[in-house]
Amino acid sequence: MEETVEPALGTVPLLAIAAGAIVLLLFLIIRLRLHAFVALVLVSLLTAIATLIPPAEIVPTLLDGFGGTLASVALLVGLGAMIGRLLEVTGGAEVLANTLINRFGERRAPLALGIASLLFGFPIFFDAGLVVMLPIIFSVARRFGGSVLTYALPAAGAFAVMHAFVPPHPGPVGAAELLQADIGLVVIVGTLIAIPTWYLGSYLFGLATGRRFVLPVPPVSASAGSDTGDGEAEGARRLPSFGTVLFILLLPMLLIFLNTGLNALSVAGVVDGERFWVQALRAVGETPVALLITTLVSLVLLGTGRRSLAQLEEILNSALPPVCAIILITGAGGMFGGVLRASGIGAALASSLEATGLPVIVAAFVIATCLRVAQGSATVALTTTAGLIAPTVEATGGLTGFDLALIVIAIACGATVLSHVNDSGFWLVGRFLGMDTATTLKTWTVMETLLGTIGFAIAFVLSLLL
Repeated sequence: MEETVEPALGTVPLLAIAAGAIVLLLFLIIRLRLHAFVALVLVSLLTAIATLIPPAEIVPTLLDGFGGTLASVALLVGLGAMIGRLLEVTGGAEVLANTLINRFGERRAPLALGIASLLFGFPIFFDAGLVVMLPIIFSVARRFGGSVLTYALPAAGAFAVMHAFVPPHPGPVGAAELLQADIGLVVIVGTLIAIPTWYLGSYLFGLATGRRFVLPVPPVSASAGSDTGDGEAEGARRLPSFGTVLFILLLPMLLIFLNTGLNALSVAGVVDGERFWVQALRAVGETPVALLITTLVSLVLLGTGRRSLAQLEEILNSALPPVCAIILITGAGGMFGGVLRASGIGAALASSLEATGLPVIVAAFVIATCLRVAQGSATVALTTTAGLIAPTVEATGGLTGFDLALIVIAIACGATVLSHVNDSGFWLVGRFLGMDTATTLKTWTVMETLLGTIGFAIAFVLSLLL
């Protein structure tokens, strides 16, 4: 952690610098099209200089904020990407979706696709998951008929909500790190909130929207096809069983729940938290260890007898390049948050929010929403908001681990709403589903706003009740 220095400026100048930093960040990203990683590093440096952090402390402050965030983000995102890539290449998504569709039946095919996407969305990024699932969605839509939106929106919404709410995705991991929230608890709370949020804001909305906008199944583009990633012919693949895929997807959650459950039992005095076996089991359930174990199990279950060691190495290696940029952006967001804390801006913002009487969870949602609408990237909105709100959270007494997890989800909800033309996901969905801009705004943008609003409403109510 960076060492906080005595602020050299008063509250008003610090808040003015913070506002200027956010405006500059948005200008660099939106107008000058500067990469978010470079923009965040530059703004962090300029903010440190403007707030009169001693020159000798500037670089250590930047590096501490960057490295502290990456310590958890890089591990979780990298391992999660490997698990997702293994399932993608070996046909796990295809097995998962087809099995659930067969068991749910024709009338509930959209529900089956959505549930499959919720499960598959735990380790895999939104865009990668959607691209892998699209050929399956199109095939089901042709088979059963009706608007392609009836089948696509529940699946796309499932990937979106898991990507925003649940670790090991970079946004919630980065926010949890900055707020010092327990990752395991964020997984549990995020999953529990994601399911009803998806059902109300994506599944039911998708059914209604499919009746309103009857769109044909578009031609499957080359970029939307399933890729084995190792040159193996589709017909030659030995697909894993449904039980194997489900076990791999649930294993990290079960291990993480083991850690969280033992912690709760230890706090309640049911088990002795100092016992070696309790500490050992909790260590196994720590999120990085749980994902490492799942990666190794995936290699054995999905690779044995199917691929050579060299092919497996190539699959794992291919999982990392797509996530490198997002990892660096998240780390740069942690750098910015570190500067905000060390400069005294965070404390000034905390005192100002306290004077307004606005609950922290509401302030977090509002700030994230503003940043999301302005610059489009959910990850940038998540990490920047978490950096801004972290001192307020720290200064607010009596917050439990559950409260911190709910604040992370509130930030994620704000970073989800109002996806529009400055969001890459907006164009990804619109292009693949063959929609024009107006239709994408009426469907995808509305659904994303519903997901963020419903998720925040659930988190806010829980924060009042618990």
